[in-house]
Amino acid sequence: MKRSDLGIVDALAQLTFVIQGVLGQIAAEYDLSIIQARLLGVLRDRTPGMNELARHLGLDKSSMTGLVDRAERRGLVRRRPSSTDGRGVEVSITPAGRKLVQQAAAVFGQRITELAQPLTATEQASLSALVSRILIEDTRRRGGLLDAMAVDSEPPD
Repeated sequence: MKRSDLGIVDALAQLTFVIQGVLGQIAAEYDLSIIQARLLGVLRDRTPGMNELARHLGLDKSSMTGLVDRAERRGLVRRRPSSTDGRGVEVSITPAGRKLVQQAAAVFGQRITELAQPLTATEQASLSALVSRILIEDTRRRGGLLDAMAVDSEPPD
């Protein structure tokens, strides 16, 4: 292992700290917590039920209810009866929530792109493909949702 190589565990762990830090800064700029930003990110392209949303965000039922309550009071999300389960509730993003998450996502994309500047275009593409493969496989194994607006049904080669 070269001195510049932290190893897979330390490198990925420390990268998550950097990315969470960036996400936290941007969320704060938009008067959001990280979990509120994640909520809006998940809702960009889907309308999950409360239980599915809670599983995806790793929250218990009462925490999920409080999170959605706060976002609903701000006009960022809305609830409606489930189209498939008479007892369930689905959560969707409002136009105001969509505008906010699009603005925050643009800033996040810009900052992460800046973070990746030391890598060549080829290295960036390789990193993206490898990380995507890890995340897609993990999502399949857990049966969860992937935080992405569009992901191919097949993992990259």
